[in-house]
Order: sequence, then structure tokens, then C-alpha cells
Amino acid sequence: MEPRPTPVERLRSIRQSIDNIDAALVHLLAERFKFTQTVGHLKADAGMPPSDAQREVEQITRLRALAAESHLDPDFTEKFVNFIVGEVIQHHVRIASGASESDAGPIGEAENDR
Repeated sequence: MEPRPTPVERLRSIRQSIDNIDAALVHLLAERFKFTQTVGHLKADAGMPPSDAQREVEQITRLRALAAESHLDPDFTEKFVNFIVGEVIQHHVRIASGASESDAGPIGEAENDR
């Protein structure tokens, strides 16, 4: 019979799993922002506004339902999505204004961080 892991060993293992999930989230966000940058350019080229209120409402409704199904707080999920959408809209505004990619800074970097 194998010895049971100590609490420290279990903690280390659980934290490694959390670290792996955090890394996956960062990679997923980077991929998401690559797509939203493309959307920003398409909108700018077509003269469309940087934000789409109807789409945002639909997304929040859909993601709140997914959160509830996943036993995640829908209010937290909405705050998280609104934060991301706010960043996306800022980038779309910069793209529409003709600012270069280098003027915008890294994706997700707030203007007051520059």
C-alpha cells in the first residue's frame, strides 16, 4: 500500500494544476484578442462602430447561463466578460482612429499602464 501524500505534497500538486489552468487562460485570452483585433480592423474598414451593444447583451446572457450550468457565479462571469469587452472596445476605438498597432501597446495593456 502506497503512503498517502502529505498535505504539503497535495497542496503542491493542486497548485501545479492551478498554474497549468492559469497558463491556459493566458494563452486563450491571447488567441481571443488576436481575433478581436481582426474584428476591429474589419469594423474600421467597413465604417462600423467599435462596439455592438446588441452582441454584448447576447454574449452576457449566453455566458451567464454557461456560468450557472458550470456552477460559476454568473455575476463574476459578467464582470470578467465586461472587463475583457471594455479592453476590446478600447482597441477597436484606437484602430478606427487610425492609431498604429504600436501606439496601442500590448493587447490588454490599459492606457494608464503606458
